[in-house]
Amino acid sequence: MIRYVRNNDAADITRIYNYYITETDISFETEPVSIEEMRKRINAVSPDFPYLVFESDGEIAGYCYAHPWKERAAYRLTLETTVYVEKGKTGKGIGRQLMLKLINECRAKGFHALVACITGGNVPSCRMHASLGFQRVSQFSEVGFKHGRLLDVTDYELILQ
Repeated sequence: MIRYVRNNDAADITRIYNYYITETDISFETEPVSIEEMRKRINAVSPDFPYLVFESDGEIAGYCYAHPWKERAAYRLTLETTVYVEKGKTGKGIGRQLMLKLINECRAKGFHALVACITGGNVPSCRMHASLGFQRVSQFSEVGFKHGRLLDVTDYELILQ
């Protein structure tokens, strides 16, 4: 079941996200976040933008949200997307279902474009976004450094209207 995020989802979302921080290059954050910090982040985004969770058997298996891509007013119709699926539950369509719902929510709210910034080498995410109609629009080489490696970022864009 896909639903809007609730305050009490912060612990599950933190657990899912911290895995990607500590064990992968997918997130460019380098230190785990606390549940309270995650709750603040959720509360900063969810009142104004779609923030969804995938719940299965009472547990959160993934989440996604959209937030402003840039701060300047001229960018107000463009959002950046974020999606994470719990370790061990990837490849089962959870991320795709979340993103489809997010795309529809953003379209219904009148947003014009979505941008996904994906770490170089994250082939499953690139494939999923491409299958949803996102187009690769840029690549930045060696702009991140984590786990002793220089990392690329590839941007994908979806025009909603």
